[in-house]
Amino acid sequence: MGNREDLLTGAISCLYEKGYARTTARDIASAAGVSLAAIGYHYGTKDDLLTAALYQALADWGDDLRKALETVDLADVAGRFEAMWTRVIGSFAENHRLWAVQFELLAFLDGKPELKAAFAKANEEARTALAELFGVEGHAVGAVFQALIGGLAAQWLVAPDSVPTGGELRAAVRTIAAATA
Repeated sequence: MGNREDLLTGAISCLYEKGYARTTARDIASAAGVSLAAIGYHYGTKDDLLTAALYQALADWGDDLRKALETVDLADVAGRFEAMWTRVIGSFAENHRLWAVQFELLAFLDGKPELKAAFAKANEEARTALAELFGVEGHAVGAVFQALIGGLAAQWLVAPDSVPTGGELRAAVRTIAAATA
């Protein structure tokens, strides 16, 4: 790997270990094994590098989730919904630091317009990707899946044992659908 890739890997590591607010440029340079000046040369600012690191971490999570969900049987729609959400919820344990960092960053968005714009762009991309991943169409459907993932991740961070299972989510969606039909 080159300095640029080393910086990205080091920044991801620092995000997970220290969070966004406590990560310094020196932390990243040290984790990457490169000079402090390399951050400016390759990314401009520490914040730009941390944003790129977050994007990469989210892309990696999305790729892992996509691979896990591709093995779900597509013939049984209700069973697919349950199996997919079981896998999404399972991914929280493997990626809890990624979710913690995202929630930490929400507190900084008003003071960082570039970060807020990056989050907004990522939200739009996520909605489309989630709808495709779950085999349905519609921007609003992707937004509902995104809201479910974010809400479940928040619940998991607070009390992992309290998060509903894929089967419980399936039953809840059926109840909501029946009540609103």
